[in-house]
Amino acid sequence: MSRINLDPLLTLPDGSHLVISTQHSVGEDFSCALYSAVVGNDDCVTFRVISNHFAASTCMSVQESAYNYALRLYPAAAAVMKKPPYLIWHGPRSSEVR
Repeated sequence: MSRINLDPLLTLPDGSHLVISTQHSVGEDFSCALYSAVVGNDDCVTFRVISNHFAASTCMSVQESAYNYALRLYPAAAAVMKKPPYLIWHGPRSSEVR
């Protein structure tokens, strides 16, 4: 994947990638969401939301919550799924989400 800070947790059997976004607003908790990302031939990426947003007071704890959720969704991938910490990626622009 050629997107800056788009750090795949897992490549799914259909060739898509499981990715995580992490955000923080000053004075608020960190939040994460999981997406399926499909990279097209023209290097455009289409995202599909996999999870609701997780929230926690620290970046590591919210990423661990998202990781544990991903393990519940894809238990057979536990041995190959990338563990936190993840690069900070704020998520797709709203026009890219499908």
